Amino acid sequence: MHEYTIAYDLYATAKKAAIDNHAEKVKKINVDVGKMAMVNPDQVIFLFDTIKEDDPLFTTAVLECHEIDPVTACTCGYEGSEIYVCPRCGALPQLVKGREIVVTNIEIEVEDA
Repeated sequence: MHEYTIAYDLYATAKKAAIDNHAEKVKKINVDVGKMAMVNPDQVIFLFDTIKEDDPLFTTAVLECHEIDPVTACTCGYEGSEIYVCPRCGALPQLVKGREIVVTNIEIEVEDA
């Protein structure tokens, strides 16, 4: 189940950012998940919540996954969302966007100096 690995990597990324920035609390992690990444965002959120359970930095942390639609391009010049057959020439278009899993924002709380 690769969702567990993804959830753990998101947790580790947020934890490193929190420690590097002397955070008292991680509030929210925003992630873009391409629809072609073959990942179930609900499972990632569930597993993330399980992983963060015993970490005091993450007591109120929320993971938000935003699904990204696929974008394709073909050598004939077509650009769009058709992933299997180019509507212009019938060839297989290349996936340009929609397979990525990217942390876009981590909200943390730091102590005022």
